[in-house]
Amino acid sequence: MYVEIGCRVLLGAVLLAAAVGKVSGRAAFREFARSVRDLGYRPAGPLAAAVVAAEFGTVALLAVFPLAGFLSGAALLLAFTVAIAANLRRGGGTCRCFGRTATPLGRQHVWRNAFLIGSAVVGALAPAGPVSPAGAGLAVAGALVAAALVVMMDEVRYLFGAPSRT
Repeated sequence: MYVEIGCRVLLGAVLLAAAVGKVSGRAAFREFARSVRDLGYRPAGPLAAAVVAAEFGTVALLAVFPLAGFLSGAALLLAFTVAIAANLRRGGGTCRCFGRTATPLGRQHVWRNAFLIGSAVVGALAPAGPVSPAGAGLAVAGALVAAALVVMMDEVRYLFGAPSRT
């Protein structure tokens, strides 16, 4: 049960950070929509709005109907991964995945999404059982740390001198 809790919190926190970052202001949403257009997807505005709605919707599902949330999250992340891979084959681009930075897309973004898809699958398959408050708190704390690292992945890579494109 703790694995399921941790996976729910991890996915929920990452998707919530992504959605909030994209709608934190008109300029943030405009920049996200512009990055969608620059990646070759049209109509960019409605597609950008659909992405944000899907992210918020998945967060809500994870909170209320975990299995549906895990399935929605995995499908959403799979779509993002396919879009990233297609753009890498075309020469790349940038995406404001979390709203604030426009880091060039790279294989690390595919691996990040693969990790999150794996977390969705593991969470969906995790067995149910009794939960202690201390264990649940530890699962939540660990998931929040992992989520922060996922959200800040580009900044952490920059901090340690990794090239922006691998």
